[in-house]
Amino acid sequence: MNNKVTRTAVCLVLLACIASFATAANKDRIGTAGAQELLIPVGARSIAMGGSSMVFATGAEAIYWNPAGLGRMTSSVDAMLSSMNYIADIGIIYGAVGVKAGDFGTLGFSIKSVNFGSIPVTTTSFPDGTGEQYSPVYITMGVTYSKALTDRIAIGVTANLVSERILELSASTVALNFGIQYQNLGLQGLNLGIAVKNIGAGLQFNGSNLLYPAAASSGLRGTQQYAIQAAAADLPSCIEIGIGYARKFDEKNGLSIGGVFRNNNYQDDEYNLGAEYAFNDLLFVRGGYTFEPQSVKDIAGQNSYPFDYTLGAGIHYPVGDLDLSVDYAYQHVKYFSGNNVFTLRLGF
Repeated sequence: MNNKVTRTAVCLVLLACIASFATAANKDRIGTAGAQELLIPVGARSIAMGGSSMVFATGAEAIYWNPAGLGRMTSSVDAMLSSMNYIADIGIIYGAVGVKAGDFGTLGFSIKSVNFGSIPVTTTSFPDGTGEQYSPVYITMGVTYSKALTDRIAIGVTANLVSERILELSASTVALNFGIQYQNLGLQGLNLGIAVKNIGAGLQFNGSNLLYPAAASSGLRGTQQYAIQAAAADLPSCIEIGIGYARKFDEKNGLSIGGVFRNNNYQDDEYNLGAEYAFNDLLFVRGGYTFEPQSVKDIAGQNSYPFDYTLGAGIHYPVGDLDLSVDYAYQHVKYFSGNNVFTLRLGF
């Protein structure tokens, strides 16, 4: 029975991969997708590793990177809270929790909030501002199910409710993520991960801000409100294929190295590399690098992709029955100040 389920899961993921490659990005539609907040990474550990940890991620951390890893959590409950100052003074708050549900599998719940701060209201009549301000509200809430099919294979799926509100306009949709992790792929410590993300209907804004007054030329009907129909924006779907190798040199020293290829439908393909050194399962040092070699050149002739190297460190310290981890990451960004990420993780 397990072998049948495993084969079915692998076939479904491979079919999703083929579908994703069939809709790969072209230069004409780069940057036209909506719901870009779905692509903003979370969690200091994974960000410090350059986004390459989708092969290793477990517990609440895995909900964003690869939902299959949620089913491999070792504690009964795993929770994390992460804060990041993103580019252009945007703040990201992310919280997630995973709960084991016996033989049924593991359930996870997550929420991501994007804080843009206050933005001046401008109109065609007042391009310099009306004196009013507004703050967009972007929230993504997710429910995840994951299960370890064998001691090597785990699968998972996440349904994210994406909600955006700007002034009196709002849009919402559901985005699905699928993932699989395969451990010890013919070699002890060699792991494979596949994730297909952000599959779903596009976002289309509606609301009273799309109503405009207009009068018939005859003047007989007076002024009436006419609705402008906003175009729908597709989701930024992608497929990630990662491979990693983890090795313990002795009882105290270990090293994990990972790499991920991301095929995007609305931007150039991305490559992620990263590593984590662990000492005594207590102290961790991490580093990574992200690049898009096909990105266009900026005015200085340099690759315009804004992200490159990442650095980070972490502490893991059990306190009785409580498993405590505190992690930090720094992500260098071209053209902007670097991003600082802090994450607190609890397992019990």
